[in-house]
Amino acid sequence: MEDEESDRYRAPALDKGLDILELLAGVDGGLTQAEIAKQLGRSPNEFYRMLDRLVKRGYVTKPDGDRYSLTLKLFGLAQLHAPVRRLVSYATPLMRELAETSRQANQLVVFDRGSAVVIAQQEAPGYWGISIRVGSHISLFDTGSGHVLLAFRSQEERQMMISEHLRSTEKPAQPPEFFNRLDQIRDRGYEMMASLQTAGVYNLSAPVLGPDGKAIAALTVPYITLVNLASAPDITQTIELLLATAEQLSRLAGSDVTQVL
Repeated sequence: MEDEESDRYRAPALDKGLDILELLAGVDGGLTQAEIAKQLGRSPNEFYRMLDRLVKRGYVTKPDGDRYSLTLKLFGLAQLHAPVRRLVSYATPLMRELAETSRQANQLVVFDRGSAVVIAQQEAPGYWGISIRVGSHISLFDTGSGHVLLAFRSQEERQMMISEHLRSTEKPAQPPEFFNRLDQIRDRGYEMMASLQTAGVYNLSAPVLGPDGKAIAALTVPYITLVNLASAPDITQTIELLLATAEQLSRLAGSDVTQVL
C-alpha cells in the first residue's frame, strides 16, 4: 500500500534530473551522455533534453565539449541554508583567532546526509599549512572530525549516521573496537589521531555541542610541527586552544542552531 501511494506521486522527469546530479557528484572528470545513460540503465536519448536544461540552468557544464560535470551552483545554494550560515558566521572570527594563536589551519565540519562536510576553513597565518576545501566530503571512519561527530551522539543516532554513511560510500562496516574508541573520545572530550591521509599530520578534533550535549559540528586542527618557529604552541598547547575555542563556539551557537542542524 505504501509503495502504491509513493508511485502515485512520482515525477519521472524530476527523478531523472536528480539521478543525473547525484551520479555526476560522485565522479571526477565528468561523464559523456552515453556514459550517464549506461550507468543509469537508460537510453542516451532519454537524457538529451534533461542535460540541456541542467546546462542552461547552470547546474551542469560541458568544459571539454562532450563530458558533463557539476558546477558549484548546488554548493552555492547549500550555503544559503540559514542554520549553516549562522553557524559559520559565529565560527569565523573564533576560527581566525584560533589560527593566529595556534599558528595552524582549522576547519569546521558537520554531518549531512551520510557524510562529514567541511562548511568553513581557516588558513594558517604562515606561508604554508594543511587545509581542506570548503564543501569537501570526508569519511566518518578515518578522520578526527568524523570520529567526534559520532562520539558525541547517542548510540541510536550513531547507528543511523553510520548506516547512512555506508549507503553513500563504499566503506566497510566497522569492528567493535571502533565503537570503543568513540566512547574513549567522548570520555576524553576530544580526538587526537595521526592522519590516515597525510604523513606527519595529527588530527586534533573537538566537538561544538548543543545544550543537549550532542555534537552540532566538529572543529578540527590538522596539526603539523613547525620546526622553523620555536614560539609556536606545541601539540598539547594547541589542544588547549582548540578546546577553549570549541567551548566558546558551543556557547555562542548551540541554542541557536541545534534545533535545525
